[in-house]
Amino acid sequence: MSNDLDTVFAALADPTRRAILALLLEDDMAVTDVAEPFEMSLAAISKHLVILTKAGLISQEKRGRVKWCKLEPDALRAASVWMQGFGQFEPVNLDAFERFLEAELPKSGEA
Repeated sequence: MSNDLDTVFAALADPTRRAILALLLEDDMAVTDVAEPFEMSLAAISKHLVILTKAGLISQEKRGRVKWCKLEPDALRAASVWMQGFGQFEPVNLDAFERFLEAELPKSGEA
C-alpha cells in the first residue's frame, strides 16, 4: 500500500496534474481538450496524463481516433483513508463557527 500511496501523492504534488484532475471532475475529456487551458505542448500534457494514469487517478480510452480521459475517483480512497487517520485534521464546522461569532461579537452599533 505504501508504494501506491507514494505514487498517488507524487502525482498530486504537481499543480498542473491537480488542475487536470479538477477539469475532469466535470466530465470525460479528449486529451486535446484537457491540454487547451494550459500553456504547454501537447507532449508535455501527455506526460502529465501518463503519470496520472500510472497512479490510477485517471483512465484513458481510445474512441475512434480520439483519446479520452476519465477521472477515477476511487483511486483517492486509500489516500483519503490514510489522511483520516490523522484525526487532528477534522473539517471545520462553519455553521457552528458563525453562530459562535454572532454570540460573542458585539453587533455593529453596539460598540
